[in-house]
Amino acid sequence: MGTKGRQIVGMDVDELVGLLNAALADEWLAYYQYWLGAKVVKGPMKDAVASELLIHATEELGHADLLAMRIIQLGGTPLLSPAKWFTETNCGYDTPEDPFVKEILDQNIAGERCAISVYQKLLSTTKEADPITYNTVLGILADEVEHEEDLQSLAEDLESLLPR
Repeated sequence: MGTKGRQIVGMDVDELVGLLNAALADEWLAYYQYWLGAKVVKGPMKDAVASELLIHATEELGHADLLAMRIIQLGGTPLLSPAKWFTETNCGYDTPEDPFVKEILDQNIAGERCAISVYQKLLSTTKEADPITYNTVLGILADEVEHEEDLQSLAEDLESLLPR
């Protein structure tokens, strides 16, 4: 990272890199959860749900790229081992053991809600301290809010099809 670029960060850079690496772990796990969920989902509307999950998977991978690049810009090292994803994650990984579409949607809605919370905290942490990270996180947060909305809409549509 450039010396001046590191100097403008008004907080402990190593602490920030740790927070970003935890978010990076979340994004990789979210990517896999979406990708795998799209492959195994079963039930009504499975094609529509699988299609949405694959779109989200691609966007989560894009978030991982943004976070990794920011970590590098800050002079840090992105998590190098997938095993670290499980020890560093904020949101964890919800194994899609029940492939029924409602369960897959519920798991991913919960994941988005966790991600929204993580990015809200990162916004608060970086607002005054690091405008570059703040703007990156703001863009990711907008996507996560949209993901939750997309999944909730699918869940509502599904509810109208299921017997009451």
